[in-house]
Amino acid sequence: MAERHGRAGGRGGDALRPVTLVPGVQRSPAGSVRIDAGGTSVLIAVSVEDRGPRWRDGRGWVTAEYAMLPGATDTRAARDRRGVGGRAKEIERLIGRSLRAAVDLDALPDVTITVDCDVLAADGGTRTAAITGGWVALALALDAVGAPAALTGQVGAVSVGLVDGVALLDLDQAEDNRADVDMNVVATADGALVEVQGTAEGAPFTRGQHDELLDLALAGCARLGELQREALAAARRG
Repeated sequence: MAERHGRAGGRGGDALRPVTLVPGVQRSPAGSVRIDAGGTSVLIAVSVEDRGPRWRDGRGWVTAEYAMLPGATDTRAARDRRGVGGRAKEIERLIGRSLRAAVDLDALPDVTITVDCDVLAADGGTRTAAITGGWVALALALDAVGAPAALTGQVGAVSVGLVDGVALLDLDQAEDNRADVDMNVVATADGALVEVQGTAEGAPFTRGQHDELLDLALAGCARLGELQREALAAARRG
């Protein structure tokens, strides 16, 4: 068991924040989920348009959009009325890539599935929460359009980092701000990697530290996978 390292709530270094997945929070979308991970909360709504992108030539597509609502942080985040900013666009692409890894696009009907992720409250890990909750909302949307077989896998995501030399799972914002290394890991339920984004904020980190963080993240993704399956099963039971 990793040491507690003075973390908020007294959680261990290898412990997730309390995570709650609430499906069906919006009536109109084909699938919706609110995910709460500690102080972070993201609303995810999946909409289905009757036509896929023209370049897909009659085949379906899954894409994502991401936004930070003005009241999500301590100081108001201004709405970007000139178009999506660079950070949001990078996060959108990450979410889209991650969710497409769990879908057989050729098994979709000629539709465009958009996964909208709106951050209600930000306390670190908003992009990873969007991916984890997005998978559940996407699964429900595929049920709604009669294409459950297009869902071929399960993906989740979590952050890890080195804070004062100690490997920690699921960083909150205060920890993220102090991290010497910050990493986001997207993985399948069986431990295969979809994407790893790791950055040294100061001194370079070693292969051993990288592997320690990766092991920590994969264990976290496995636990998130259990929570995803429980939420999806409960939503399907109605």
